[in-house]
Amino acid sequence: MTGAPQPALFLGHGSPMLAIEPSRYGEAWQQLGRTLPRPRAILAVSAHWYIRGTAVTAQPHPRTIHDFHGFPPALFAVQYPAPGDPQLARRVAQLLAPTPVRLDEDWGLDHGTWSVARHVYPAADIPIVQLSIDATLSPGQHYALAQRLGSLRDEGVLVLGSGNVVHNLRMLQWEGAAAAPPWAETFNTAVREAVQQRRHADLADYGKLDAGAALSVPTPEHYLPLLYVLALQRDGETASLPIDGLELGAISMMGVQVGG
Repeated sequence: MTGAPQPALFLGHGSPMLAIEPSRYGEAWQQLGRTLPRPRAILAVSAHWYIRGTAVTAQPHPRTIHDFHGFPPALFAVQYPAPGDPQLARRVAQLLAPTPVRLDEDWGLDHGTWSVARHVYPAADIPIVQLSIDATLSPGQHYALAQRLGSLRDEGVLVLGSGNVVHNLRMLQWEGAAAAPPWAETFNTAVREAVQQRRHADLADYGKLDAGAALSVPTPEHYLPLLYVLALQRDGETASLPIDGLELGAISMMGVQVGG
């Protein structure tokens, strides 16, 4: 394809309820949909497909997965019927070689993907393929793996990472107006500054980035999608933050856009 490369985008997805409830985050995601160049397809890397090994969804019609519990029926009723793209799935497997990539026809679009995609692209008319996060790899290995996907941006594919820079469900503060604890504030700030300064090695070695890392990232799956986006940043490209904020003290809603 010709023309400018597609951007790469990381979104902090937060609560699944943001899929159906009005919020400033949903408004920011909708604005992205209005301003970003329309991709021919999306490769999504969601925190909620964290497995052993690397896989891509390869079915023509991926199902909408409601991978949560305890939420109202209206959320379970949401469908996001975007088509799949088996050809893109095979292309991803080709680019990631020699890493073995399983073409998966069982998984679909989990809420890490559809809860934000339904705001950015509400018509659900852009094909989406999900790429799993291999739980056996280190952050640095994830970054190196993601770098192999760079040519997709020139092929009309938007790479969409979905997770949360700060994600500690055990430390949520349900008093909504309560100030975020210092460990969440300082880690979120440290990540923001490192993104803006293009300190990718520091972001991959996030445990040393700030003293708040251990509480902010108790498990890595919500942080790792950020690395898949930063790995695609090219020389001369800036990284912008279309949205930021801490919810319930322990969830960062930071978004990062590379290129575009």
